[in-house]
Amino acid sequence: MAFGTKTNERPGTRAQLRYLRVSAYKAREVLDLIRGLHVDDADAVLEFTERAVADEIRKVLASAVANAEHNDEIDPNELYVAACYADEGPTLKRWRPRARGRATRIRKRTCHITIIVSRMDAKELEKRRARTEAAVSRGGVRRDAAQARRERVAKSRAARAARDEHDHDHDHDHDEDVVPGEPTEATIEQADEAAESDVDVTDEVVAAAENEVPGEPSEAVIEAVEEAAEEAQAADESESEADDASEEKS
Repeated sequence: MAFGTKTNERPGTRAQLRYLRVSAYKAREVLDLIRGLHVDDADAVLEFTERAVADEIRKVLASAVANAEHNDEIDPNELYVAACYADEGPTLKRWRPRARGRATRIRKRTCHITIIVSRMDAKELEKRRARTEAAVSRGGVRRDAAQARRERVAKSRAARAARDEHDHDHDHDHDEDVVPGEPTEATIEQADEAAESDVDVTDEVVAAAENEVPGEPSEAVIEAVEEAAEEAQAADESESEADDASEEKS
C-alpha cells in the first residue's frame, strides 16, 4: 500500500452493509478483533464473539469472500482481512416524555460496515502452508470454515434421515396388533357361548383356534360350534318331552 492511501481507497475486494441499526462504536469494537486476520480465523473469531453485531459482520465477511472468489477468481484460502471499518449513518431522532411536560431526545444510531479482503503476500502464504503441513504431520486437522460447515450439514442431514427411518419402522411394527397363534376375540366369544350351553370345548376346537387365521374363525371351529348348538337343542327337546310325559301321567 502506497503511503498516504486512504483506508476506503485500499485495493481489494470489498463488501458493504449500509444503514445497520447499531452504533458505529459497538461495531468498531468487534471489527478491531478481525483486522489483519486470515478469513478463516476471522470467521472463527466472529462465530464465538458474544456481541449481537458479530453475526451481521460475519455475513459481510462471507459476502466479501464470495465476491473475491466469483468476481476476482481468488482462492478463499489465500485471503485475509485487509481493512474493516464502520462509518456513522443517519441518526433517527425520537422523544421520550418526562416529568412536568418536558421531553428528552432518543438517538437511534445507524452505521455503514465495510470489509475489504485481499490476497496474502507470498511469504505469509508460505508460512501458513508450513504451519498447515506441520499440523497435518502431527495428526491435527486444519480445514477451511466452508468445508467444515458443509461436512457438519451433511452429517446432520444423514442423522436426521436415519432417525426418521427408524421411527417409521417402529410405527409400522406397532400396526400389527394381532399376534399369529393366539385366539381372537371371536374365538373367545364362541368358546364362552359353548361353555354356557353345558358343552365341553374339545381339544380339536382348541387346536383349530391356534391354527386359524387372525381375525377369521376357521371351518373346524364353526362346525364344532354348530354341533354343540345342535346337541344343546336336542337336549332341550328331550327335556321338554320328558316334562310333557310326566304331566300326562299326572
